[in-house]
Amino acid sequence: MYCTDCGVPDIIEQSGTLLVKDGEQQVERAYHSIIELEQEIQSLIHKKDSSELLVRTLSMRGFYSPQHFLKLVQNNELLELIAKKSFTTHFQPIIDLQNKDELFAYECLLRPQWQGNSVPPFKLFEFARETNLHNYLDQKARESSIVSASQQQFPEDIKLFINFLPSSIYNPEFCLQHTFKIVRKNSIDPSQLVFEVVESEKIHDIDHLESIFKTYKKSGMQVALDDVGAGYATLEVLEKLQPDYVKIDREYVSHCDSTLEKQLFLKSVVNIATKLHIKVLAEGIERTEELEFCRKIGIDYGQGYLIGKPGPDILTPALAL
Repeated sequence: MYCTDCGVPDIIEQSGTLLVKDGEQQVERAYHSIIELEQEIQSLIHKKDSSELLVRTLSMRGFYSPQHFLKLVQNNELLELIAKKSFTTHFQPIIDLQNKDELFAYECLLRPQWQGNSVPPFKLFEFARETNLHNYLDQKARESSIVSASQQQFPEDIKLFINFLPSSIYNPEFCLQHTFKIVRKNSIDPSQLVFEVVESEKIHDIDHLESIFKTYKKSGMQVALDDVGAGYATLEVLEKLQPDYVKIDREYVSHCDSTLEKQLFLKSVVNIATKLHIKVLAEGIERTEELEFCRKIGIDYGQGYLIGKPGPDILTPALAL
């Protein structure tokens, strides 16, 4: 797999020329608006032999199937957002529950913007995945987090958690070189960085993820397994992956102080993690009772709206105010 397979977005002009390729024949068709272009693609799709067609505008680098191209046209604003890297990074504080609730880290969270309006990150990544742009978007999101963090001038003892998609990294030794280059360029100590598997991505290939983790660690960084649930909290999985941190999803943290099933699960994760020398972080803490229960059973770190909401600048945890 090569970088050309990662997909670099092409902006679709509001007016221009559509090139339709049918075998050896190519036909040019002018369009004067995105709506007109969409209608033209719709008509091509409804042709009996549309499976043989390929399309692109004259300025685009490669051809697409009409169905694929239609998704790009219908989500033209999201396509432009990705192409222009129109997103910022917000930071959410993480505290040390076993050390006087001291500030331990910040999670770097992607916040897409388009024409002054916020775009839900999950919507952007869903579109990117459907159109083979998720590799490019994931790389640029990591870059945005690293650059934004360098501009904040975090103290060296504060960790920075940065999300990544395992499916966007075909060959860890090769694909992660761009990220490592950005780290060096922005003079960030690799030991500050913790790369975590995003919660939306389920683990399908444990061996591949293990290889990614090892590559990050070899470069002096740490790794975290996010969205730990019943399927991922087994001794075998954690022993194989050897993450530095496991993050427990808010589903298991919400009202954990009064729900026996959640209490048993949280305690089992803490027991397994302790045996493997893995630190545990509870996400989505919104109530004092949840925080105190997590502290009581030995969970190391906490994150959530009770502690501090994500923001564009360094925030002091609310509990420290």
